[in-house]
Amino acid sequence: MGLIKSIAEIELIRESALLVSKTLGMLAKEIKPGIDTLYLDSLAESFIRDHNASPGFLGLYDFPNTLCVSPNSQVVHGIPNREAIKDGDILSIDCGVLKNGYYGDHAYTFEVGEVNDDIKKLLKVAKESLYIGVSEFRKDNRVGDVGYAIQNHNESNGYGVVRELVGHGLGTEMHEKPEMPNYGRRGSGKKFNDGMVVAIEPMINLGTHKINQLNDGWTILTADNLPSVHFEHNVAIIDGKPNLLSTFDYIYESLGIKSDEENQFK
Repeated sequence: MGLIKSIAEIELIRESALLVSKTLGMLAKEIKPGIDTLYLDSLAESFIRDHNASPGFLGLYDFPNTLCVSPNSQVVHGIPNREAIKDGDILSIDCGVLKNGYYGDHAYTFEVGEVNDDIKKLLKVAKESLYIGVSEFRKDNRVGDVGYAIQNHNESNGYGVVRELVGHGLGTEMHEKPEMPNYGRRGSGKKFNDGMVVAIEPMINLGTHKINQLNDGWTILTADNLPSVHFEHNVAIIDGKPNLLSTFDYIYESLGIKSDEENQFK
């Protein structure tokens, strides 16, 4: 079983998670054709430090940047660079924060300009699966219940669910127990209890679930070079039910999107 947190600890994790949420919301205003991802990385680092926190990824396992930025067929762990993003791209941004000794860590896949209908559907279904998975993260359910729910929703739409990379517990370490795969069998795995905090993060491919890694030792991309998307929330179990510690509301505010998708988890 993962480490059980007190309500006070959960609130510290929430503070870090919400700073990630605010960072992603700030970045949402900046994402447009022609900008480069190293520019976004610099903005994020300054924003986090200006809020009396440290970038959670920078230096973690020797990662060289504040953000993991993964365009198009890159799944996760993309390294920011000077290559300009283009109209029709998608951009998965994963961000971590360390504040008051506790981590926040979540991700969102952004549209750059106008993307095609196939990608719009992939984004919609993958984000739906995130909340379907969150709804299964409740007292007396198990790891396999979350994984099965995410897998079933995506595979029933014909998408590939990445196996090698998983969600995780969260607290004073970026990666704690339990591991949270996006696939699984109902009723299997560790049982959940009040006070558990995890990052649930579907990584979903338009085509095959298979992946490759670039020679930089970090960047993961789809084996068939088709697009991949990544959505992630931090969630605690409070009074037996899932409670979101992170939010996409700052992103939606920046983009002028109205959504009530998180209301049931607040």
